[in-house]
Amino acid sequence: MPQHDAEPEGARSDGLPSRAGQGDERLAALYEAHSRPVWRYVVSLTGDRAGADDVVQETLLRAWRTPRIMAQDPSTTRAWMITVARHLVIDEARSARRRHEQPVAEPPERAAADETDRLFEAILIEEALRTLSAEHRAVILTAYYRGRSVAQTAAELDIPEGTVKSRLHYGLRAMRLALQERGVTR
Repeated sequence: MPQHDAEPEGARSDGLPSRAGQGDERLAALYEAHSRPVWRYVVSLTGDRAGADDVVQETLLRAWRTPRIMAQDPSTTRAWMITVARHLVIDEARSARRRHEQPVAEPPERAAADETDRLFEAILIEEALRTLSAEHRAVILTAYYRGRSVAQTAAELDIPEGTVKSRLHYGLRAMRLALQERGVTR
């Protein structure tokens, strides 16, 4: 613990009032008598050795700022110092610094939208397509699911455009009926 005997009263570089002489001796006695037990206590609470050093320093600073503690015999202040150290640990645990999010190595998985309805719709459509004839199913799959025009569908399936239009019309009508039988009312 540094000695401040050479500093004039009230003239310290850290802005704290100077308590030269007897106060410094009492603070040194407090440090000698209680710093190790308080440090061990804080380490047992937090598991943080470096943090325990900071808590012991702050506890001694508060003792130095409390005239009734400095007036007592240094051997009788351990309970007060342990209590102050405990409160400092609790305050730190409750502080905003501790409650903020901690960075992680990998970001969490992104939440995905519920695809259950879409899955059931796909199953219903697949079942309805199975009820169609192969010709109607081929025209609907080519035109709607592959995104082809009537002319492209006709060229791809090697059938006239009029036949494509007719099969689309009757195929969609049959599909609508198949879906209504399964409870789809749209």
